[in-house]
Order: sequence, then C-alpha cells, then structure tokens
Amino acid sequence: MTGANTNNNAPRALLFSRKTAKANLIIGGQGVFVFDNHDNTVGCSFNVFNQDRSDGLNVGFTIGGVKVKQISNEDGFVDHNNKSGLVEKAGVYYWFSIDSQNQRLVAGVGESRMETAIYTYQFSHTEKSFLESLRSVELTPNSSVRPQRLLRDPVTWSVPLRVKPMEELTMDDIAGGSYMPKANLSAVTQQLYECIGGAKFQLDTTDFPDFAKAIQHSIVTPGLWCHERLVAKANEFSKDPNPAETYLRITLGMNNGESPGVPYVMEIWPAGNYSPVHNHGGADAVIRVLHGGIQVSLFPYLSADGVDPFAVADFKVGDVTWISPTLNQVHQLRNVGTEACITIQCYMYESNDTRHYDYFDYIDDDGSKKQFEPDSDMEFLAFKAKMREEWDAVVAAEAAAAAAAEAVVAAEAAAAAAAEAVVAAANASHDARVAVMTAIQTTAAAMSEPRRWWCLPRWCSVTHVH
Repeated sequence: MTGANTNNNAPRALLFSRKTAKANLIIGGQGVFVFDNHDNTVGCSFNVFNQDRSDGLNVGFTIGGVKVKQISNEDGFVDHNNKSGLVEKAGVYYWFSIDSQNQRLVAGVGESRMETAIYTYQFSHTEKSFLESLRSVELTPNSSVRPQRLLRDPVTWSVPLRVKPMEELTMDDIAGGSYMPKANLSAVTQQLYECIGGAKFQLDTTDFPDFAKAIQHSIVTPGLWCHERLVAKANEFSKDPNPAETYLRITLGMNNGESPGVPYVMEIWPAGNYSPVHNHGGADAVIRVLHGGIQVSLFPYLSADGVDPFAVADFKVGDVTWISPTLNQVHQLRNVGTEACITIQCYMYESNDTRHYDYFDYIDDDGSKKQFEPDSDMEFLAFKAKMREEWDAVVAAEAAAAAAAEAVVAAEAAAAAAAEAVVAAANASHDARVAVMTAIQTTAAAMSEPRRWWCLPRWCSVTHVH
C-alpha cells in the first residue's frame, strides 16, 4: 500500500531534480514514478528498462489516454476502459505504478492512489518474471516529462483515511481496508499521532467541563471574543467579506522550525463555515476531532483551474485522519453540522525535507492560487482563560437570573398566600354576617308570634299559704 511503513531499510521515496533523466527503481519490479509534463497539449513518454536495457515498457501519456507497450516486441498492454490521459490544467501531475507481485500496471492523475487511477492493466501470472526484471526509469529523447519523485511501494488498493491504534484494530478492519493501522503511518506521522491520540487529550476537562459550550457561546454572541475575531477575519481568504470562509487557529507551543507554522493547532469551525481548497506545504499531519464533526473533501492536486474532489468523508468526535507529502495533501474542510466543530491539527516536515516550505497554498474565490502563512489567533492557555472568563460571566448571569426567578416565584407564592388569606377572611366575615342575620331573623320571628294564655282546670284551686 502506498504510504505504508515497513522494516525495509530502502527509502520510501526519492526526490528528483528537473534535470534527472534516469533513476533506478528503489526495489526492482515495483514502484511509482511521479512526474508532470511541460506542455499538456503535447504527448509525453518514458521507458522502464530491465537491467541490460534489452526489454521493458514504453509508457506514453496523451490527451486521449495512456498507451503502454513492451519494448522488445511492440505488444500493447491496453486498458479498454481508459479514455483520458493528459489534463490541460495548472498544477496537474501524473503517476505510473509497476506492481510485479500482483502483476499489474496502474496510471493516474494527481495523488498516487487507486481513487485517481485512469488506466489499469492486469497481466497473467506468466508475466511476473518480466515485471520483476524492470530496474530503471529513463526519459525518452526530447521528452517533456519532468520527474518529481520515485516511490518505493506500488499503488495496490484504496488508502484508508481513518487511523486506529493497535489495541482497537480487528481482523475485519485489516481485511476490509477500512482503517489505517497506526504502525503503517510514516515515522513522523506516528510521532504526531502519539502526541494527540491519548485518552486524556480532550477538550472538556475536570477543571473546565464546559469548555466546548463556552466556545460555542462565544461564537454566537456578538461582543464576545470568538464572534468578534471571526468577523475581523471575514476577508482572510477573499477580497469581499465572506464570514463563512474562515476559522479560528488556537496554537499550542512554539514554532520550532520543523513545521509550517506552530506544529500544534486547535482549529475552531463554526456551523456552516469552511476552508478554501488548500495543501499543507508538503508536510505530514494528523487531525483529530475533539468536538462536533467535520467533512473533508480530498482533491488529486491543487489547481487554479478547479478540480473535482475524488473523495468526501465525514469525521466525528474521536476520529483521527492523516496527511503525508504524497497522500491526502490537498483538501477542503467544512462544518456541515449545527454546532461548532473543534479539531486538533499537528504538522511536521519529513526528515529528508530540506526545503521547509512554510506556506499553505490555497485557491481564492477568484480561482487564483495564493499563499497562506499559518498564523495564530491566540495561544491556547490564554484562549482557555478568556473562554473561562466569558463563561464565568454567563454562569454568574444565569445564577442571578435564577435567583431573580426564585424571588419572583417566592413573591408570587406570598401574594397567592395573602390572596388566600383575604379570601378566607372574606369567607369568615361572610359566615359571621350570615350567622348574625340568621340570629336576627330567628329573634324577629319569635317576637312576632301571638302570646298564648294557659288556664287552670276548674277543679284546680289555688292554695294560699300564709
């Protein structure tokens, strides 16, 4: 797999100067030749020879397609599905892969990977010895081919975008090619992964469990730091203000001269925001999602003439993806979610990179290729303190509002109790009035009733006692 790291002491890649006319394959019978063409309106060709140059392959790229034939007998190795070859766009480059172990030839445009292949030819097993005999790449006389690099490993299958550490990998992951084992990354990329892949490398921590909420609040609230900084950066990648085409860069540590900008950057992507299509200065990188989700569109090469992505992938919290000098190098990030996405990005040049190109090239709104020097909006610890300050004010305001609400509820309860007391008193007064009226009515009725005189029977006498 292209991009894999093995125990073989052979280098993984060789870089060429423009004047290089011949180069030996790093390992006989396999490898990828990467090149561009001086004039993409005119066909170009090169040869891949065996040890004594008695046989090999002649490879030609034209606008109409890729043509490959055996030098000794002129036999053509035709891919009947191949309908394209050279592309008349700025920044385009090409690749040709030799794979003796799988008896296959593959050619493509842009990054060396199956997703960008335009030509594939599968040999029978009887041709393995012929492919294994191939030893060198040589330009034909007056060729417009301009060599870029030679890769050790052939292009074999689609390269996984997500990385998993050893303790999480399953046999299904390896068999399906759905995850990149951390051990298969380059030494530099593994180093970066080890720095940000740990379980404790989290945004929300015990000392600030609402860090992500604080950032989201700062983004959507006018007057707060994130919101105002994003407004100020609306022209970062375009002449006319475009608030959606920007993001915040919060740096961790210092630039030690081994990466484009500060090597560790926490990037904050508001909902709906995106980056321009850009590359990464030929550096290695690892990206981990700390909060929310991010959509990544991958491009075969960077061109002011516009290029369609060959892949689009969505990454969620905890996902880790990677970048190498030859793979995943050109992309566009977009937050398609409804809340902020926060990622940690880390970059480093390969040990054999003596150029140290300190810029990310990008395509602006006018379709022009521009340089962006990775900068910092604020240092991480200062940013965290600022978010805590803003969030403490929010918490205090919410506490005050809650206390005021409780006071209102208490006042309403007291008013309700007073009202109930008034009602009870009124009821008691009414009952008293009813009782008084009843008594009055009863007395009045008694007084108005006729007086009766009771007489003693005749036989009854009154004895006077003296």
